[in-house]
Amino acid sequence: MKHIVKILTLLVAIIAFWIGLLETSILPRSYTWLLPIYFTISLGCYGLLMVGVGLIQFRTCPEEAVLLRKDVVEAKEFLKQRGVDVGSD
Repeated sequence: MKHIVKILTLLVAIIAFWIGLLETSILPRSYTWLLPIYFTISLGCYGLLMVGVGLIQFRTCPEEAVLLRKDVVEAKEFLKQRGVDVGSD
């Protein structure tokens, strides 16, 4: 819940800043109208960056890999008992 509050607060601040720029005419109006598009593109790039960082920092779990291999062997044996061809491994 705290994370969504942070996001909404940031979104409200950005919208207030954008409306302020529209009203004060500090930037030309043609540039100001493009700011939401730039913001959306930047947000998408940030999201892709965070996914990439998450994939790079993804931890491996050797214990879980061993348990998964045991489960696969068990499943193959069970299927062989039922007459299902599960391959040469």
